[in-house]
Amino acid sequence: MTTTHTPDTLHRILDHSSRADPYPLYAELRKTPVALQEDGSYVISTYRELTGILHDPHLSSDVRHLSRPMPAAEAHTTPSFINLDPPEHDRLRRLAMRHFGPPHTPGLVTGMEPDLTAVVNGLIDDFAGKERIDIVDDFAYPFPVTVICHLLGVPREDEPRFHVWVNAIVDSLDYNPRTDPKEKLDNGMQARNDLTQYLGGLLEQRHGRPGDDLLARMANDDGPEGRMTDDEIVSTANLLLIAGHETTVNLITNGMLTLLRHPQILQRLRDEPDLIVPLVEELLRYEPPVHIIPWRAAYSDITIADTVIPKGSQIMLMLASGSRDPARFHDPDRFNPDRQDNQHLGFGSGIHLCFGGPMARLETQTALTALVRRLERPTLVTDPPPYRPSPILRGPIHLHIQQS
Repeated sequence: MTTTHTPDTLHRILDHSSRADPYPLYAELRKTPVALQEDGSYVISTYRELTGILHDPHLSSDVRHLSRPMPAAEAHTTPSFINLDPPEHDRLRRLAMRHFGPPHTPGLVTGMEPDLTAVVNGLIDDFAGKERIDIVDDFAYPFPVTVICHLLGVPREDEPRFHVWVNAIVDSLDYNPRTDPKEKLDNGMQARNDLTQYLGGLLEQRHGRPGDDLLARMANDDGPEGRMTDDEIVSTANLLLIAGHETTVNLITNGMLTLLRHPQILQRLRDEPDLIVPLVEELLRYEPPVHIIPWRAAYSDITIADTVIPKGSQIMLMLASGSRDPARFHDPDRFNPDRQDNQHLGFGSGIHLCFGGPMARLETQTALTALVRRLERPTLVTDPPPYRPSPILRGPIHLHIQQS
């Protein structure tokens, strides 16, 4: 059985005019769990089908398994391990995790909590005397980029260069050759090249010079599986910088927007600071930073919900739709930090579950706790706020608030 679906719903989701509230369109999309599009690709939008395919060994993250070329900037660069399949994916992920988390460096993330708190409080100190604040430019952007640059060993004076590079790369993720100017793809490719060259230069300085930053650790790793190549280290650093930064900016900004729209919950967080842990999990379900995995490929014919997806087909995974699926979550359009059994798709699922998730969680917990505690009667200036172009990594481009 093959399920067809009018492309209009997907086109409306991807259109910027729907960015402020795509959720009614996701509900419409879920009526057809596996939807064949005009270009031969498939869109999957329901929780059960999404979790099933994310754990399916016949699903490939390697662009080389697509039956038609992928018109995206990442198709022209050394792939990071999230764009590879086992066993190569597993090897590179293990090598990266040796320096980023348990079991080899179990205290890396939790040990950064005092530094995170200091950075957050310093940024909020700079709000003094300002009646109007942009949570994005004044807070949510500089916080995670400072953290990731510190982890990688990037000099503070070079951090502003990453803003331009990351914006161009993210903007190119949803490049459509039928509707977008080629300049969009070219700018993304140039930004990737510039970032890769810069990180390669930093890495060259780390060889033979052990240090505490991630580049130095990976460059001088003497573990049982050997070291990554320089290209593999740079692609991993690229992944950390782009994916880790952009998702955290969106999660913090979406979180503050959601709290301002739910003042009773904001006040409750002031009174019950421990609420922050389940609250961030609910944010990852309710207003996630990553809405869409724009492509996966089928190694072989796959059957999902009685639909046969042919080998080599492009598959688009609508993660944010799955996390609002009423077949899985009770009252899914309600923000409820007391929600139980909250197995959201905010960080994906399966072997590609976001390996930077623990850091993003702690950054967001630290950021929102401090903002709620220290801001005096904050109110939104504009609701809805203006949104970034990308439907994939969705979040406001600005979030202006006033203090009274």
